[in-house]
Amino acid sequence: MDSLADIESIKQLKSRYFRFLDNKQWDQWRLCFSDDFSAVYEGPHPDIEFKSAEELVEKLRTALAEVPTVHQGHTSEITVTSGDTATGIWSMYDRVVSPQSSFEGWGFYHEQYRKVDGEWKISHLRLKRLLISPLAGE
Repeated sequence: MDSLADIESIKQLKSRYFRFLDNKQWDQWRLCFSDDFSAVYEGPHPDIEFKSAEELVEKLRTALAEVPTVHQGHTSEITVTSGDTATGIWSMYDRVVSPQSSFEGWGFYHEQYRKVDGEWKISHLRLKRLLISPLAGE
């Protein structure tokens, strides 16, 4: 039963991740990540790496400040690997409407989670976009 509760907690974590990101609630979004967080965003664009949660949050706070976004995660596959670690794969969709580049994207999040002081955090994130489709006239 504990692993089912952990899986539900991780699903709630990912829901907050999307909501805080799209609502530009940067301080709350930072709380979704462990202190040793790292990430890689893979294309069809060149890979983008982040070595800390602070770097990720600051970069997106600047890049998306005035940019409407929609991020969704679906069909999660979460595996609890120990009492305080887990992995997950999420099918994803995002829509970004920017004067420089508006697009829709589809792919998968591959994540690692760690329980810190009794709360699940994302410790590593790899976003693999399989397809990006430009939005015309946005």
